[in-house]
Amino acid sequence: MENLLIKKEKDLTVDERNILEILKKTGAILSGHFLLSSGIHSDGYIQCARMLQYPFYANEVLNLVAKKVQHLDIETVVGPALGGIIVAYELGRQLQKRAMFAERKDGIMQFRRGFVIKPGEKVLITEDVVTTGKSTLEVKELVEERGAKVIGVACVVDRRSEEYRLDIPVYGALQMDIKTYTQRDCPLCQQRIPIENPGSRFI
Repeated sequence: MENLLIKKEKDLTVDERNILEILKKTGAILSGHFLLSSGIHSDGYIQCARMLQYPFYANEVLNLVAKKVQHLDIETVVGPALGGIIVAYELGRQLQKRAMFAERKDGIMQFRRGFVIKPGEKVLITEDVVTTGKSTLEVKELVEERGAKVIGVACVVDRRSEEYRLDIPVYGALQMDIKTYTQRDCPLCQQRIPIENPGSRFI
């Protein structure tokens, strides 16, 4: 997808270039008019599920992330449903750590299914894509309510713009700069281009 800025391709490492190619070949990089889970609009979308459906690609892509976080004192990895579930499982497998997920019930992020976080536990949040960090912050609040400590966020793609900074380190396999707009300022809305809602926030 040519209108997405991937840092500067000439600046990518060999590993990052390989991950970009995997996302492209699996059809994970989409262009169009999208309503993101955060409510903002975008001309690009990273549908990581298309890549994660291939366990051998998930292993390869998340191995780079595992290398970036292996120095951290991690006890548990936690991903928000749905996008963070497979990422949490695969990173947990590679790092040999416990993996679980949080999910929304009645619109509120919760731990269910017997998942328990203990006070003082060191947690790595896992995502497929970080855009505004909204779901990340929901999981962070949930973890910290239990007296545990969030030591970072790991993801496949970090596509945050400057206005969406987080107060915890983000470790992404790839950084991408994809345009986002408020509904009021969205040129795609002004052109009356049909909008798609590919996210899972309300599932």
